[in-house]
Amino acid sequence: MNGKRTALITGANKGIGLETARQLGQQGMTVLDGERGARAVATLRGESIDARFIALDVTDAASIAEASRMIERDLGRLDVLVNNAGIILGRPKPSETRLDDVRRVFEVNVFAAIAVTNAMLPLLRRASPAARIVMVSSEIGGLSNHGDPDWTYAWFNAIAYPASKTALNMVTVQYAKELAATGIKVNAADPGYTATDLNGNRGTQTVAEGARASVRLALLDDAGPTGGFYDARSQVPW
Repeated sequence: MNGKRTALITGANKGIGLETARQLGQQGMTVLDGERGARAVATLRGESIDARFIALDVTDAASIAEASRMIERDLGRLDVLVNNAGIILGRPKPSETRLDDVRRVFEVNVFAAIAVTNAMLPLLRRASPAARIVMVSSEIGGLSNHGDPDWTYAWFNAIAYPASKTALNMVTVQYAKELAATGIKVNAADPGYTATDLNGNRGTQTVAEGARASVRLALLDDAGPTGGFYDARSQVPW
């Protein structure tokens, strides 16, 4: 069993996920790249980070189950889970939205986060001190934001991606309620508008800045919050 704390980051082969793995690795954690990220693992190892490749397709139940078995066999427990994997399929107007695209976005952004969390919970319950679960959301999913005409992204008018993040926020709250007595803290992270492939690299933040919210929540001490929505500095409106 590995004596170091261990973090699994889904979608860690690039962008914010890779940078989250890097920053947690720099804190001395063993980081597991939960995607098709052998090259990313090699990059992190070149930076003297203890990174390991876990073959994980977050939309495939058999792949998730096998990843859980591998972590149990090789490490015995899991201290941090960062559900970072996410997709966006364009930004069509609500009236032009294809239901198949909504289903695909929810499959990755919501259903996969539930499936991976449930599969990893037995390992997370073994962590000492208690584990941390981070759901990577977006302020785009905050309902109150969309009612504010002065909000930075008031122009954003689409269904699939923002609705998936709103749903993920509720998923976060419900896990936090169930796990409150265990000490496991579950929070949603808002990376902010970060330059990644998801937005054609048009974001105004670097990936180092975008990863800070997830890293902050992954490293919460026992006095830290649970069931909340946070960026790198403060609470974000639901």
